[in-house]
Amino acid sequence: MNAPADVQEKLRALLHQMALNSGSANGKEPKSMEEHKFWKTQPVVKHDEVVDEDGAIEPDVPLDQVRATPYPLPKEFEWSLVNVEDDKEIKELYELLTLNYVEDDDAMFRFDYSAEFLKWALLPPGWKKSWHIGVRVASNKKLVAFISGIPQDVRVHNNVKRMVEINFLCIHKKLRSKRLAPVLIKEVTRRTHLEGIFQAVYTAGVVLPKPMATCRYFHRSLNPKKLVETGFSQLGRNMTMARLIKLYKMQTQTNTPGLRPMEEKDVKAVSTLMNKYMSHFNLAPHFGEEDVRHWLITRPGVVWGYVVEDPETKEITDFFSFYSLPSTVINHTTHSTLNAAYCFYYAVQIPDEELSKIADVSEREAARDKAIKDRLTGLMQDALILARQNDFDVFNALNLMDNSLFIDDLKFGPGDGYLHFYLYNWRCREVESKKVGLVML
Repeated sequence: MNAPADVQEKLRALLHQMALNSGSANGKEPKSMEEHKFWKTQPVVKHDEVVDEDGAIEPDVPLDQVRATPYPLPKEFEWSLVNVEDDKEIKELYELLTLNYVEDDDAMFRFDYSAEFLKWALLPPGWKKSWHIGVRVASNKKLVAFISGIPQDVRVHNNVKRMVEINFLCIHKKLRSKRLAPVLIKEVTRRTHLEGIFQAVYTAGVVLPKPMATCRYFHRSLNPKKLVETGFSQLGRNMTMARLIKLYKMQTQTNTPGLRPMEEKDVKAVSTLMNKYMSHFNLAPHFGEEDVRHWLITRPGVVWGYVVEDPETKEITDFFSFYSLPSTVINHTTHSTLNAAYCFYYAVQIPDEELSKIADVSEREAARDKAIKDRLTGLMQDALILARQNDFDVFNALNLMDNSLFIDDLKFGPGDGYLHFYLYNWRCREVESKKVGLVML
């Protein structure tokens, strides 16, 4: 059963805004290629281009041909690296994002990125200080813009490429007319070229040239009373608070035998399990053990990771994770924070030997889905229970990976927000949402 429409209204707006990253949505129809004054100059797939074969749009540039100096800024601004490991500078970045990055249309909710979350997001294995790029006012050194990149091995269909994930493009609200975004994008591109990386992956809620995949947001209410009290929803006609609470009531204890928090000793097994599971998708990360250690082991208040250990064999058979991205409830007399959990990476065992005997691709896909649906639904039911135990009010997910196998049964409701996936300097055949395995923060 899906969430009632009135429960979805505010969540839709906020999730849509979250997808925009730079907060620049205008609700208009997608621009034509000629209207994209910046993007039409970049090595990206054009709107009317049909891609039959994957590959680089432009060749790699020799290091001695990469621009050696930063791109010029308007005279009142200057470039500045943001030291994410420094408490003062991470606070500056937190304040910039909190006040300028994402806010719902009615200014009732604002995303609240904690310092620990930002460190987790920006300091993965192989991170580069030079890719945490800020812009300051020259006169008073106030941080007014930011863009970041992190390294990631990404498989696109059959090609594994070392790429940079671009994120947290944020410009102070009062400076949106300064055209700083294109300069920030060009500058982070220049700096990644200096490291020998010539492809990037990024997401946006707006349609740019040209999405290689598009996913939709879904959400599951965990604390409907609070959602109503904060203005996220109103009780619909013929709906009482008691009925709404009953609709979303869950068990208080998990059901999967052997479920426990992920530990350091599980890293190798989870790495193997995850990369095998990700092989089913056409856009997916390739995680080494250091990546798994960083992204998936529980960090209190940031990310929760769980494994299923077979009680008899002690084998790790499954894992799942979710992360926290709360929102400040603006000017509310009772509630100051709305706690939202987001579905992150997961994996279950798949009966590959049995499936390999099925010659027809569509029949094999259907058999795979049938084989894992009940197991995955049970695991994600436990994820909802654990999220509620950790005081989350709502659990959000995109319809990527195998999420479509459980979202209806677990009472997720569809939102209006869509997240588009893009590749820079790489032609790619379009990817269905259910074939996307890359989850970007």
